Amino acid sequence: MDTKTKLKKKLDPYLQAMPAIIQYQIASKLLIALWLFLLGWIFHELLRSSGKVAVTSGDWKFLFTTWQGITILLIGLVSLFIYVALDLNAKIVLSKEMISGEDFSLKECVISAYRSIGKLINLRGAIVVIYIALIAPILGIGISISLTEGLYIPTFISSFIESSVLYSGLAGIAVLVFLSVGIANLFILHGIVIDGLSVKDASALSGKLMKKNWKDFLLKNILCILTIAVILVVGAVICLFIPLKLITLLPAGPFSRFLTIFFVIAGTIASVLVDLLGVPFYLLKMTQLFYSYKQGSEFEFKLREHRDRRKNRRGAIIMLVAVIVSVLILFIQFDRLFPLDTEVKIIAHRAGGNEGNENTISGLETAIETGAYGSEIDIQRTKDGHYVINHDDTFKRVAGVKKKPSEMTLSEIRKLDVNGDPVPTFEEMLEASKGKIVLFTELKGKTADKKMADDAVKLIKQYGMQDECVLISLKYDIIDYIETKYPEIQTGFLLFASFGKTSHLNCDYIGLEEESVTDYSTATIHKEGKHVLVWTANEAKSQKFFLCTNVDGLITDNVSQAVRISEELENRSDLDRMVDRIKTIF
Repeated sequence: MDTKTKLKKKLDPYLQAMPAIIQYQIASKLLIALWLFLLGWIFHELLRSSGKVAVTSGDWKFLFTTWQGITILLIGLVSLFIYVALDLNAKIVLSKEMISGEDFSLKECVISAYRSIGKLINLRGAIVVIYIALIAPILGIGISISLTEGLYIPTFISSFIESSVLYSGLAGIAVLVFLSVGIANLFILHGIVIDGLSVKDASALSGKLMKKNWKDFLLKNILCILTIAVILVVGAVICLFIPLKLITLLPAGPFSRFLTIFFVIAGTIASVLVDLLGVPFYLLKMTQLFYSYKQGSEFEFKLREHRDRRKNRRGAIIMLVAVIVSVLILFIQFDRLFPLDTEVKIIAHRAGGNEGNENTISGLETAIETGAYGSEIDIQRTKDGHYVINHDDTFKRVAGVKKKPSEMTLSEIRKLDVNGDPVPTFEEMLEASKGKIVLFTELKGKTADKKMADDAVKLIKQYGMQDECVLISLKYDIIDYIETKYPEIQTGFLLFASFGKTSHLNCDYIGLEEESVTDYSTATIHKEGKHVLVWTANEAKSQKFFLCTNVDGLITDNVSQAVRISEELENRSDLDRMVDRIKTIF
């Protein structure tokens, strides 16, 4: 048997499985969307009964201290079981039926998958579901549900861990433990769904199979991944990169723009198909390996061909018409949908970012000189009731004194210096920024209370800077207080996680941690007349990404880099404009 025949034999089962997989993926996505809509309505009603519009990282205790919060947690946990059944168990059933060559229906696969939930409703099962939903996506190994596949550790937490050798070491040990557990239990769902085993017995079977066959499993996974990668790369080069490269050789104009739009849409459709097929194909391979390892020899696919050529032709025609219509719409609306420049404002973190001394007048001046729109600073109250600029609980990191601002008088703080610069007061910052830059002032630490809010507003009004200052905080109750009592003052609430109607929070700006920003969340917040801030984007790739979105402000430590990238956007080609914008959507 020659190489071509061998490759065809290996690929044929996957090609034959494609129609059924795509049908199931579309149907399951619709069911999941319906369930999430219903879930959102239930959560909204529970929040409304408690007087809230959303739960955020600023008031997470609500989830554990109220009956509404506890109910939300319980429903959320039940939802994870349902999601695992619909997103994974049903695909395993589908894989089993397809490779066994049996007749099947998508409805039967879903029903069978939901029956398997009973095996997971216990402590061991809950641990398995939580691992799949929350830990596997962070580790990036094994299978996880689509709902949480983008789960991440917030940047400010990962930065904190990386700043300490001890914390980094503990995190490394935890990762190794979780990886070991995950690898040993890669076949646990197969044991539960296919063999009807208990979680304990399925775990034991999976561990036994992996221990005996780990070398073969590793080799076959690497070969599978490499084969898929080669096919994707070759396909992308022939069908996308070469045509797009040739288009760049054409003179800029309507014709080259039309071709660019066509091939980018084709590439986007191909990318969506890869996303739809990726996990099911992997589960198909995993299911084959599960049977192979159990019987001690290679399990041959017995996939039955389910093809309706007339249906396939109709589908192809519908797809082609949709592509042509999409090309025409994008061509007409190109400049509006893919703007050449950016309207995102750049805001220096802690006065001047990395290019100036932290939270100092000189740092503020650096931000002004660099061309930043705004400067974010942190205020805390001193022992004698003044307000100084400092981020941490103490001055240890910036000035070498392990004392809190609240433990020192202003005269004592005046003796400190940050790399030669004095620690400024809020009044001095207001004076230095007036007419030059917008101050995003974070009410910081344990002294951030209603008194600080009242005093900050008083000083802002005293300097006549209502339009040049935004008061921000991680404490929603303070921002809500300011927005209610002083509606003329601009406010912003900073958060890194939330659910519910975040856009209905009582403030002017909503600050989202960079990994939690989506095109949908931005549009929702804008619909309520509010602005979106992103914090804290420092990498060039991340900055370019957000400068191509519809957010309003980007808080960063690398200000000049962000300004340079912002200016470079004006020289992009049509292809770059489309690709940059599509990345922000998908």
